[in-house]
Amino acid sequence: MSEPTLPVLYKTPRPVLAGRDADTSLVSSNDFSFAAQTNSVPVIGTEFTLACKHFPILFTEGEAAQPVVLLGLRDGENLFVGADGQWEQDFYVPAYIRRYPFIFLEDKDRGEFVLCLDEASPAIVKDDSNPLFKDGKPTELAQRALDFCQQFQAQHAATVEFAKALAEHDLLVDNRADITLVNGGKLSLNGFKVIDEAKFNALPAEEFLRWRERGWLHLVYCHFISFSNWAGLIDRVAKRA
Repeated sequence: MSEPTLPVLYKTPRPVLAGRDADTSLVSSNDFSFAAQTNSVPVIGTEFTLACKHFPILFTEGEAAQPVVLLGLRDGENLFVGADGQWEQDFYVPAYIRRYPFIFLEDKDRGEFVLCLDEASPAIVKDDSNPLFKDGKPTELAQRALDFCQQFQAQHAATVEFAKALAEHDLLVDNRADITLVNGGKLSLNGFKVIDEAKFNALPAEEFLRWRERGWLHLVYCHFISFSNWAGLIDRVAKRA
């Protein structure tokens, strides 16, 4: 039996518990080294407006497609995290990354989501400098983490509905990018899908109106707008080379 696939970035997530985490603190840091080796992360619908200004928005392959922002053109490379672990100034940091090391994971036995943290994160330490609990009760830090994860999960669920509609109407097509760098080097990127603009424009008027009511038209147009960011990624690869 195969091991369940862990969410991107997370290595050893486990529930946050008052007893177990009585002496657990979170180190406040702007170090994004934990995201330096991922070239894409999930993005939720409420982020599309900002994300489309900075990154290509694509869709994953598979039965349950989900939107992601492309952060690099090679596996294991995030072009927006520098050697010092800092995120590129003036570029949007996706909510998926800002949420780390916390995450909502489903407890199937209880039929609910629980707040978890990634024990592998160097930001998780055993001291009382910035605790998750005080006198057995959640601190403001823990409550903020819980609120953020709840909001993210709710928006993720709404985004899943949008992605399902794209798949049901056969609007997602394979995307392959063959890139020639300034130095003559070549890169090939595949494994992602994009919305077929011609098929989208051919949606029946009634369906188009339904998408407008659901707020999905905005997401489609942001996806198309985000294609303008391919050139910026190619420039970044060239500069790093």
